[in-house]
Amino acid sequence: MVKGPGLYTDIGKRARDLLFKDYQNDHKFTITTQTSTGVEITSTGVRKGELYLADISTKLKNKNITSDIKVDTNSSLRTTITVDEPAPGVKAIFSFIFPDQKSGKVELQYLHEYAGISTSIGLTANPIVNFSGVVGNNLVAVGTDLSFDTASGNFTKYNAGLNITHADLIASLTLNDKGDTLNASYYHIVSPLTNTAVGAELSHNFSSNENSLTIGTQHALDPLTHLKARVNNYGLASALIQHDWSPKTRFSLVGEVDTGAIGKSAKVGLAVALKP
Repeated sequence: MVKGPGLYTDIGKRARDLLFKDYQNDHKFTITTQTSTGVEITSTGVRKGELYLADISTKLKNKNITSDIKVDTNSSLRTTITVDEPAPGVKAIFSFIFPDQKSGKVELQYLHEYAGISTSIGLTANPIVNFSGVVGNNLVAVGTDLSFDTASGNFTKYNAGLNITHADLIASLTLNDKGDTLNASYYHIVSPLTNTAVGAELSHNFSSNENSLTIGTQHALDPLTHLKARVNNYGLASALIQHDWSPKTRFSLVGEVDTGAIGKSAKVGLAVALKP
């Protein structure tokens, strides 16, 4: 694997994962099996309030080519074909959603010791072209993320970001929403042995002059049990516990309470992932 600045999506990723990943108030059940021919089949059921959703996906890897096909309850068929290393540092991804004829997309990613580039183009007569690039190294990286609509001739997205890594801390600064939102995040590893870390993200919206702040922490009670907690400036506090019954089975429980309205019922999310 190439060591370098990574892709633009890696800017601020450690803090985002700490503060937002796996926090879900739905009820989710996933089971994954593998056939004798190497095909991996995953079935997922989710309850979102009174709504029930389900999907089934199959994944097959042949040398450096991975095919992933997913069918959901909306009668959509999503196909993704990934080719790893057709050339050194390059990854090619082709995806489309049936029956959406405008969903086809080809993406190329390139990772270098001092750069990371991702570009994609829609397979339509007037496609949207996406480009993101990062330059730097594994300590300091600066990048941009752009989308251009060839139909209108306008940029639909232009973001910029800065990532600084030093020993046990990562600081990131991004300018999003066409320059209307400024995000600053911080991730600090307190103890690698217990996977203990703290993080924070501060966001300012210039048009509304609103600020939002989220702080959180994580800690491993033991190699099989992990805890996370977070709170934001709106008074929403959440906690997450994940326990691996076995290397292939994970149980997750999430709770969220509005500290400004204690009388309201807490939201509870449950996720079980089985891989026999």
